[in-house]
Amino acid sequence: MIKKRIHINQHVIRSNKKKQENNPVVTVKTYKSNDYGHEVTILGSSKVIYSPKKPLACGAKVWIETKAPVEVKNTLTGNTKVV
Repeated sequence: MIKKRIHINQHVIRSNKKKQENNPVVTVKTYKSNDYGHEVTILGSSKVIYSPKKPLACGAKVWIETKAPVEVKNTLTGNTKVV
């Protein structure tokens, strides 16, 4: 199974506030894709990681890691995808 890292994009949160928008802020990363949503459901076990000295390439210092399937829902488009 593919490892997924899930984190919240603070830049999009700030941009949404400034521009009065509702763009997806949850990112689900794998080695081959980034998927964005307003909510995710992890369909199995996961762990939360805090790593301030070794953040992800995007700058995230806290993320959720799982190999379980993850359901990503975008409420703007109504699309749901399982990664």
